[in-house]
Amino acid sequence: MRERSNVRIHPTAEVHETAEIGPGSSIWNQCQVRENVRIGAGCILGKDVYIDFEVQIGDNVKIQNGALVYHGVTIEDGVFVGPGAIFTNDKRPRAINPDGSLKSDADWEVGEIHIGYGAAIGAGAVVLPGVRVGRFAMVAAGAVVTRDVPDHALVVGNPAEHAGYVCACGGKLTEHASGKQTCPACGVEYEF
Repeated sequence: MRERSNVRIHPTAEVHETAEIGPGSSIWNQCQVRENVRIGAGCILGKDVYIDFEVQIGDNVKIQNGALVYHGVTIEDGVFVGPGAIFTNDKRPRAINPDGSLKSDADWEVGEIHIGYGAAIGAGAVVLPGVRVGRFAMVAAGAVVTRDVPDHALVVGNPAEHAGYVCACGGKLTEHASGKQTCPACGVEYEF
């Protein structure tokens, strides 16, 4: 691994010279980090991760093998991204215009995605453009997220549907008759 101001970059990774990478971060084999990306401190990008240009990633983010993070995505601190997760950015994808000409950068509008503090995106999940995933929310493996996910919400399926709430520790909350919810893993109580 080569060093870049207290950053570990595997020799097979391709990191653009304009990418800002925080101290203590690790970028593993076959990753591609494009121009004007900002990656915070203490992050881990696993094997074969693709980070498109101008993506913003906070501190202490883990992005597992094979994840694809396209232009228009902002990931806050402490987010987990499972292997093979995909963040898309085009609501109306086409290779060509109606006249048959090849589309260019000027022929489409970027759909932004925002992933909130401490959220988790499961393996193989797909997040569509224009979506906001809330703080400590959890997107199940294989889910297809087509609309916003509230703070602490658990969403599953295709399209992703609300299936309860989760604690900051990741445990699924148990609802009581009082309307309060408790985490069976750590005992923290919530009221939504």
